[in-house]
Amino acid sequence: MSVNDERLAPARRPKLADLVIGALRKRISEGEYEAGGKLPTENQMTAIFGVSRTVVREAIAALSADGLVQSRQGAGVFVMTNAASAFAAIGAERSNKISVALNVLEVRMGIEIEAAALAALRRSASQEAAIQEAWNEFERLLTQGAPTGKSDFAFHRAIAAATNNPFYIEVLDGLGSRTIPCDVVSPWRTESSLTLEYQQGLQREHLAILQAIAAQDAEGAREAMRQHLWLSQERYRQRLRDQ
Repeated sequence: MSVNDERLAPARRPKLADLVIGALRKRISEGEYEAGGKLPTENQMTAIFGVSRTVVREAIAALSADGLVQSRQGAGVFVMTNAASAFAAIGAERSNKISVALNVLEVRMGIEIEAAALAALRRSASQEAAIQEAWNEFERLLTQGAPTGKSDFAFHRAIAAATNNPFYIEVLDGLGSRTIPCDVVSPWRTESSLTLEYQQGLQREHLAILQAIAAQDAEGAREAMRQHLWLSQERYRQRLRDQ
């Protein structure tokens, strides 16, 4: 579906460092890179992942901050001996903390409802096209049965960008993977939040927001975003009641 005939902007791609971080986390958690063992050299990782040395260094720095690896000068990068327990601790910390997801949604309501209204008033043709493209990408991934979390985030981020106030983007980027509960990397994902029916509902809610912004209907955009985030809150409240 298209709301105008403007040329659509390209979809926002995930950072290369994030892809490398995810791949290394997976290999460590599955034991491919064993606790106490040495990771491939920087040059080897640039070849393995097809990225620059800068990207590899950024990924290693992130894993080091999480306590999963340690750089030893002159020796290389080693998997921490407590890496397995670190993964377990992360999982335990994130599990069943639906109340934290509700807190995130509460913050998003304080930010994104007004952002949608501002986007309706201020968006340029190219910014509207970026919102539309993110919606299209969600639809494409949904049809393919692929994870939609990144396109969901891109949709909300494109709306934040259309406010032409960089602090709205900064808030969403700060929340990161916690922003989208239905994403496969979200700490609060569940099988029910990844179902086709669930995500089709999200897409209908997104469409109402998109159409209001395209029509430059600030109050309509505000209300559509309010409804979208309120319904998300209700879904999580129900999960709390069911525990």
